[in-house]
Amino acid sequence: MKRILTALTVAATMSASSASAYDPEDLQKLLATGDCMSCDLSDLYFENFIALELINIREANLYEANLSGADLADQDLSGIFLQRANLAGADLSSTILTGANLSDTELTGANLTGANLRDADLIGAVMNGAILCNTIMPNRVYTVLYSGC
Repeated sequence: MKRILTALTVAATMSASSASAYDPEDLQKLLATGDCMSCDLSDLYFENFIALELINIREANLYEANLSGADLADQDLSGIFLQRANLAGADLSSTILTGANLSDTELTGANLTGANLRDADLIGAVMNGAILCNTIMPNRVYTVLYSGC
């Protein structure tokens, strides 16, 4: 897999503090390979991150991570742990978030057009102004919403 954007390297290393809970080896693995399934990237600051290539962070721990304004369109984030993360204004269009933990996550103004949230946990998530056009929602009927189309 190709290397992740230099912008990710700069953003993540400049904002990662010694008090963060993330695993430095997991961060280096993500930056070097773009493959970090089940990694601990909690508390990292990835504001305005743009994923131009596919990255593998399925089932990763991004608890309280700041991904506001990030472009994660067309990614497979199945099973990812994003509890209390900030995804305000993020582009999650056509992203697979099946089984993701998005509880207490900030999703204000996020673009979830065509996203798949089947079996995701959205309890306490703030979704004011989120675009939910053709979004598969996490309920027993798997409702497709057309809000914001």
